[in-house]
Amino acid sequence: MIKNVGKVDRIGRLVLGIVIIAGGLVFSSWRGLVGVGIILPALIGYDPLYSVIGFNSNKKQHERRRF
Repeated sequence: MIKNVGKVDRIGRLVLGIVIIAGGLVFSSWRGLVGVGIILPALIGYDPLYSVIGFNSNKKQHERRRF
């Protein structure tokens, strides 16, 4: 599994995921669980959807692939 989620992308996902989870807790809604799905790729550094569409926000990995 090649890491395809870069540092900035990971930080943005973590912040967004925490905000969504907090909103779910504040409003007592199950929709806060969507935040978990956003945080998981940030924690492991791999997003399967990025692999399907051929996108890679991990510049370090992307640079290694070119050479």
